[in-house]
Amino acid sequence: MMFSEKRTVQEPLIRYATAVGWKYISPEELKTLRQNNTKAILEGIFLPKLMELNPFLSEEEAHRVLRELEGLRTDIHGNLRAWKFLKGKEAVYVASERRNRNIRLIDTKNIHNNQFHLVEEFSFSNGFRDIRQDIVFFINGVPVAFVEAKAPHRIGAIEQAFDQVVQYHRACPQLLVLEQVFVLTHLYSFMYGATWNTSLKDLYNWKEERGGGFEELVKSFFQPESLVELLTEYVLFPERDGSLQKVVLRPHQVRAVGKILRRAKEDKRRGLVWHTQGSGKTYTMVTSARRLIEDPELENPTVLVLVDRIELEKQLFANFRALGLEVELPETSEDLKRLLIQGTRGIIVSTIHKFEDTPPNINTSKNIMVLIDEAHRSTSGKLGNRLMSALPNATYIGFTGTPIDRGKSTFFIFGREDPPHGYLDKYSIAESIADRTTLPLHYSFAPNDLLLERELLEREFLELKEAEGISDVEVLDRILDRAVNLKNALKSSHRIEKVAEYVARHYREHVEPLGYKAFLVAVDREACALYKKELDKHLPPEYSAVVYSQNPKDPDFMREYYLTEEEEHRIRESFRDPKKNPKILIVTNKLLTGFDAPILYCLYLDKPMRDHVFLQTIARVNRPYEDREGNRKPSGLIVDFVGIFANLEKALAFDSADVEGVVYDLEKLKDRFRHLMEFADFPRLKELLASQYSQDKLAELVVEYFRDDSLRERFYEFMREVMDIYIILSPDTFFGPYFNTLETLTKLYRMVRNFYDRELNVYKDVEKKVAELVRSHIKQGEIVQITSTYRIDEESLRALRGEKQSDAERVYNLSTKLWNLFVEEAKEKPYALSLADEVQRVIEKYKEGQEKTVEVLKKLEEIEEKYQRIEDERQEKSMSPQTYTIYIILQGWQVQRALQKAQLIKDLFSKYPHWLRSNQHERALLREIIRVLEPRLNPNATHMAEEIIHTMKRWHDHSGI
Repeated sequence: MMFSEKRTVQEPLIRYATAVGWKYISPEELKTLRQNNTKAILEGIFLPKLMELNPFLSEEEAHRVLRELEGLRTDIHGNLRAWKFLKGKEAVYVASERRNRNIRLIDTKNIHNNQFHLVEEFSFSNGFRDIRQDIVFFINGVPVAFVEAKAPHRIGAIEQAFDQVVQYHRACPQLLVLEQVFVLTHLYSFMYGATWNTSLKDLYNWKEERGGGFEELVKSFFQPESLVELLTEYVLFPERDGSLQKVVLRPHQVRAVGKILRRAKEDKRRGLVWHTQGSGKTYTMVTSARRLIEDPELENPTVLVLVDRIELEKQLFANFRALGLEVELPETSEDLKRLLIQGTRGIIVSTIHKFEDTPPNINTSKNIMVLIDEAHRSTSGKLGNRLMSALPNATYIGFTGTPIDRGKSTFFIFGREDPPHGYLDKYSIAESIADRTTLPLHYSFAPNDLLLERELLEREFLELKEAEGISDVEVLDRILDRAVNLKNALKSSHRIEKVAEYVARHYREHVEPLGYKAFLVAVDREACALYKKELDKHLPPEYSAVVYSQNPKDPDFMREYYLTEEEEHRIRESFRDPKKNPKILIVTNKLLTGFDAPILYCLYLDKPMRDHVFLQTIARVNRPYEDREGNRKPSGLIVDFVGIFANLEKALAFDSADVEGVVYDLEKLKDRFRHLMEFADFPRLKELLASQYSQDKLAELVVEYFRDDSLRERFYEFMREVMDIYIILSPDTFFGPYFNTLETLTKLYRMVRNFYDRELNVYKDVEKKVAELVRSHIKQGEIVQITSTYRIDEESLRALRGEKQSDAERVYNLSTKLWNLFVEEAKEKPYALSLADEVQRVIEKYKEGQEKTVEVLKKLEEIEEKYQRIEDERQEKSMSPQTYTIYIILQGWQVQRALQKAQLIKDLFSKYPHWLRSNQHERALLREIIRVLEPRLNPNATHMAEEIIHTMKRWHDHSGI
């Protein structure tokens, strides 16, 4: 078939991979290298190579290493241990030396001293379930990566491939616990991700800066040196809130780490890395620190990682320890001084505040690397001077999540050695949005009567010289403390009441229905307490919580909302959970930096901000989020109660190119919606919607119009964008003139999806939104009624045939009805699955234009009649659905005494109740079925037995037994 998965994608990928050094293993050769399909490691390659790389191992000890790898925990913790084996960080006891020694599975110094193999259609069984991966890559016999390939013309190919990856983790974790990364491709896209991280938002696009097509992408990703480096250097297992996570670095992170390593070996002693908020800056720092201490050219340097918050200090410490690294965490400034005076090598994690009283020249070594988080804030003023005078010859790499303003201190400290822009590496806001590393942001203004007076905002804040370039929220608070009139206006009792009422209503109408959460950012701690009191009048008290620091001078009404450290931790974790309260956090400075909660969608901004603090704050809502049902957060939303967005040029004193695409007026979405409703990409659909065709004729023409796969996929993406905008803006009278069109579109979308791609799971987020729209707003009349009736009898068939419908409508209705029936019936009746397959094959031919509508309709009616005959015969013979399924298979092979043998075989399944979970039971079952089928009389007895077992396995999977 033209453009098939195997010929168009899989075979070329194998060809390109072998061209850069991978050796293809044929299916015949594979059988000699592994004992059976329950073995993931190619023992015939692994054991000899293991003993070559580790000559101190005895043969028995080598087999013990193999058993350890085969017996790893089947979860992310086991995957971490497998990764440590690949890194050479796992030790085994060597009897001849009476000590533990780290062993090597890969020679990372001499790449060509490894064996690189690939296998296609790699089957694996754990005794319970079987899977088959399209291509698996082995290094020295250990599976480390796999590829799921899809045909380029398939709709939602990448998402379908990803669904398979998720299923692999559930079905056969014993294989996945060894594999570290995976690739999904359908020729035009080439995505990669980390195993044990099964969220679409963590799927990344492999981008080669030099460009190129499929061949270049395959060769660059699977170039042996590059893949070994990716596996051993750019896979991380961070801890987050006590839970082990896994990430593989993105191209921009890998690029930055490489530049930092090179800078450490140059004469230049400064560098600035701007990776926009939410793009994984912390992981870049962690990886850079680890690579710096492991690089032999740097001769075991001191790597000092500085942060400005105690919480992040502890988080980084946990991340390094999860990687098996020894890390120093000085508790006091005296502890830090002692470590520096001693010339401690390795990684030291500290807050920059511990340099507050450090004397000059405490360590003058050049072999010190200092990595500074939020450098635009951390190194300003005395702290920065103290740090750099204490370590005068160190190399300083500053990290920032916001752009720098040339001419300011950050540029002179870190950027002057990288003119003209001042960045060692840059990953801009626009780039991160394009990569979906972060989400676009939209803003809207609160009603005019709630907005701060513009002249007051400018006079007491935006026009103040000292307010420019604010990088620290505490500095911002000191400036606002002097803006007495501004704060009084923001905190007037009447305004607090009105804003709280508006926030409660907006949250109920626009945020809660989407399943997301919100921040209310107040001007100070007192305002937080006031807002909490007022919000409780409109929302249940458990909906909101206040998070702020404590002060001995606080009045009682503010003390009422104090939290212990444990309570604050619990609230943070509950906020991240979509099923738990609180839904709204009321904050003023806490949580505005460093707190990542992807479920956070809306930020109610009632605090004047600008520059770095402003960007950091609004970036709280730019994290991608996807729930367990596949619904994806489309963007982040800021509701402005202050009027900052009316003065955006003053609020963001950066180069326009640096802040391009940072945030868009919500009104722009309305412009985009108007454009979409012009149907520029679907001129024929526009004609049909404007036509006077009857509903049956319109349905027929629309089905015909979307026969083409590529056009249909564009329509699905179009509907995703339409529904995203509708959901974001609703409820809004703006949709009034478009509602009839929107109503018709949603019905047509459901009809097209159900006819052509009913099994496609990748647009489930759109499906949910469409269903919500239909349920909440649209009348019950349908263009084509989508039936959920599963029982087909003569009466319903007569009704269906008697309706005034076109042949295309009859095909649509009958195929939908039959397919739904068979899928539902298959939960109890295995043979119904084959009937569903027949319906699917008929419709596929119709979609591809191989058969006419009349012919398809006739075949569907024949399948329906066949079902009626099967049901009548089964009831007449009083056979169970399972026995009858076996009977049908035997009849197909023209077996004599099929009924009697079907009953005997059915009983064998009861004799071996663990056949699904035990290879031994399955083999015994297969032998006995073959014996019943009398192989001397039936030469195909083995094939029949395998078909019966395969059919029953598939039924068990479908029914969830």
